[in-house]
Amino acid sequence: MPTPDTDPRLLRAFLAVAEELHFTRAAARLFVAQQALSRDIRRLERELRVELFVRTTRQVSLTPDGERLLPYARRVLDAHDGLAAAFGGGPARPLLVDLNTDGMTATRVLERARELAPECELMARFESGLTWAASEILAGRLDVSFGRAAGLAPGVLARLSVQPVRYEPMALMLPVSHPLAGREVIPLSELSGTTVYAGAGNERTREWTDLAALLFAEWDIELAPPVPLAVGVAEFQRVMAKGGHPVLAVVDFPPMPGTVLRPLIGPVPLSPLALVWRKGLDHPGVDALRRATDQLVKENQWLAPPSGAWLPEGDLSLMRNRS
Repeated sequence: MPTPDTDPRLLRAFLAVAEELHFTRAAARLFVAQQALSRDIRRLERELRVELFVRTTRQVSLTPDGERLLPYARRVLDAHDGLAAAFGGGPARPLLVDLNTDGMTATRVLERARELAPECELMARFESGLTWAASEILAGRLDVSFGRAAGLAPGVLARLSVQPVRYEPMALMLPVSHPLAGREVIPLSELSGTTVYAGAGNERTREWTDLAALLFAEWDIELAPPVPLAVGVAEFQRVMAKGGHPVLAVVDFPPMPGTVLRPLIGPVPLSPLALVWRKGLDHPGVDALRRATDQLVKENQWLAPPSGAWLPEGDLSLMRNRS
C-alpha cells in the first residue's frame, strides 16, 4: 500500500515533470539539479509502487498511473499551499489570472480583488478564449480565467468551479466607413444576410464562436469564414481590415483605432461571463476574486439581464444554477 504521508516535495517534483514533460526544464523550474529531481521521481515511484513516466532518449510521457496521479497531486499541493499561507508559512504563491483582453469586466474584478487582498500577488495574463484557458487551468499552467462556461466540453466543465459574473450585452465593431457606423444602436434584423466575424478559425475561442453561431442562425446572419489566428492589436486590425467584415464583440470591448462599437438590440443579445478555476484550488487570491465578483455584481446589477434579452437556455440555466 502507498505511504499515507508522501512528502509534498516528491509530488512537486512529479507535477513539474508532468507539466514540462522534460526533466531538464522541470529541474530548472524547481531550481534543483536534474540528478536530484530524477532521484525524487524514483523515490515516489517506489513509494507508490508504480511507474509514473515513460522515458526515452527523445521524450518523456506519462504512464496511465501517472495520468491517474496528476489530479490527486494537484489537489494535495493546492491544500498544502493553502495551509502554509493560512498558518504563517509565508505568502501564497502568485495566482495566474487570465483576463482574455485588458480593459473589460474581468479587469474590474481583478482590480477590486487586488484592493481586497493586497498581500496576494494576482498576476494578470492576456490570452484569448476560455476554451484554451480551461485546458491550461486543468494542466496547472494557469489558475483562473473568465468566459462562457456553458461553451466548454462537459468533461472539462465537470472539473472546474464556476461563479457567474455578468450578462454582457453584445455589440458590433465596425470600420468608421461602414454604412452602419453612424447608427447609435444596430437592430439584429438589419444584419440579416450580412457576414460578421466571430472568431472562426481561432480554436482558443471556440465557446465564443459557438455562441455567435446560435445567435446568427436566428437572424439569418452569415458567420465569417476562418482567418489565421492574429496575436496583438496590430495584427488583429490588419486581418480584420483584409476580411472587411464587422466583428461581434461586447459593449466593453476596448476601442480600436479606425473603428466604432455599436450595441446590438431587438433583442439585446447577451454573452454570459463567469469566473472559472480548478476544483479544489485553495488560494486566498481565488477568495478575493470571488468576493470582488460578489461586490461588483451587487453594485452594478450585472446578473439582472434586460427584459426580453437573448441568451441560449443552456447558458441561462448554468448561470442561474451557479449563482
